[in-house]
Parts: sequence; structure tokens; C-alpha cells
Amino acid sequence: MKGFNQQVYDIVEKIPVGTVVTYGDIAKMLGRPRMARFVGFAMSASCETDNLPWHRVTFSDGRLWDGQWAKVQHDMLKAEGVGFTKDGNIDVEKYRWHPESMAAPQDLRDMPLKF
Repeated sequence: MKGFNQQVYDIVEKIPVGTVVTYGDIAKMLGRPRMARFVGFAMSASCETDNLPWHRVTFSDGRLWDGQWAKVQHDMLKAEGVGFTKDGNIDVEKYRWHPESMAAPQDLRDMPLKF
């Protein structure tokens, strides 16, 4: 069984250009809907993963990462055609990726975590 971080990265690798997902979306896809914060931890550790489209993962309200990477993330998403509201957030409902085929059954929440 793959570790949690690798499971997160496997999903992030598949996010199409011009779309976004939230930390909570990824947690739900993994069958662990209450672990959005841990998805965030995995993403912050993703600097070791080459070619991971980290910029396509956002907060549920469309906010971008804080700090030094916010402008980079904004510019990368804008270059992919993702639009922003007047307050600088993404309209998540408009640009959200909906991979129905990747939805995990809810009983996975009871499986042990491997980090």
C-alpha cells in the first residue's frame, strides 16, 4: 500500500490544466474526507516531487497559498486560463475538477494510515 503522501501526489498528478481541486476534494477522493489538513501537509512536503502541478490545489474558498509562492501560483494558474475574482480568489465551482471515476468508497476511512 502506498503511503498517504504518495496517494495525494498520485491524484495531484492527474489534475488537468486549467482546473483546480481543494485540499478537501483530495481528502474525499482518498476516502478520508476529514483529512484535508493532512493533504495540506503532504503538499507542503511535495517540493521533493518533480513536475507535480502543486499550483492547482487551493483552499475551498478559492484562496491561494500564503507567502512567497502566492504570486507564482497565481501566475501559473492565470497562464492556464483559470480566472480570478476581484478579491484575487479562484471561482472554485467554475474551475473545479470533477473526477467522478476517482471517487473512493467511504469505507476507506477505516483503513490504517501509512505515512
